[in-house]
Amino acid sequence: MARLKTIDWVDNRVRLIDQTLLPDDIRYIDITDIDGMYEAIKVLRVRGAPAIGVAAAFGLYLGVRGFSGGSVNEFLKFVDDRAAYLASARPTAVNLFWALDRMKKFVHTQAESSTDIDTLKKHLLDEAIRIFEEDKRMCRAIGEHGFELIKDKNCVLTHCNAGGLATSGLGTALAPIYVGQERGIVFRIFADETRPLLQGARITALELSEAGIPVTVICDNMAASVMASGQIKACIVGADRIAESGDTANKIGTYSVAIAAAYHKIPFYVAAPSSTFDLKIKSGIDIPIEERGREEVAIFGGAKKTVPDKAEAFNPSFDVTPSELITAIITEKGVIYPPYTVNIAKMMC
Repeated sequence: MARLKTIDWVDNRVRLIDQTLLPDDIRYIDITDIDGMYEAIKVLRVRGAPAIGVAAAFGLYLGVRGFSGGSVNEFLKFVDDRAAYLASARPTAVNLFWALDRMKKFVHTQAESSTDIDTLKKHLLDEAIRIFEEDKRMCRAIGEHGFELIKDKNCVLTHCNAGGLATSGLGTALAPIYVGQERGIVFRIFADETRPLLQGARITALELSEAGIPVTVICDNMAASVMASGQIKACIVGADRIAESGDTANKIGTYSVAIAAAYHKIPFYVAAPSSTFDLKIKSGIDIPIEERGREEVAIFGGAKKTVPDKAEAFNPSFDVTPSELITAIITEKGVIYPPYTVNIAKMMC
């Protein structure tokens, strides 16, 4: 099973696939400084909530490893400033903030017993590597739990990309598919193209086909019709932020898929690590939604104009699926069922 490696720490730098070039060009790029990582996150060279968290952790280390000539307190302030800079790259995926907060908290704690700045820098790198390795284990656990839910459902629909290319490992929404493949069960996948940036068509279809898993790309507006045909047995998507209520922000168009699945009585699963839960946010109405540039909608694939110059274009990058449309949430800790406010709190404590 050939799988593309999204992100890695190699030769004291971050190596990642430039996902803006997929599927035509599978090109690895090296990130050696914080500005390069900020740009990679901002323009979606690296994308997917878990992968963004890993990238940010390494990016923070890259941003402070050159610090010199100051006290420990000055170094800690520099860490906090660099973390705030990276955090401003994108607003919705909570893993970005989770990883940076974890890195900051860790180095501040270590500074209570160490005054050597080089040692503190090494601690930051070690913590970034731990986040990276934990992400791989998280993907495997989600895959194992999710497989038990879909093992008798031979045809699955997914939206956007929540596979290996969105994480350091097997992915979240696609992890159960890969676990099934390892066990000799091959699922058939329908992948929504996911306008406007076509992450389903460009990325999900690429990684599944590279892994030898049958995948059919459909336009976003075909999903309900394919469900009505009786082919789809389950829907699985990832998440960028999950509120205390279970309301879930994911790539724009996910809400429509959930509504159609509910109408057709098809189970709708969300797969996400515990780091994607934001229990400070009570419900989906409070989740910040990133709005991106007009050109992503108005110029198809960055090449062909599809909207006249005098017309406006609205481009929210995410929408929120209400928890009542979600059958279950698959995490590395186990599967969470309704009532979500109660059961999320129990699982995440």
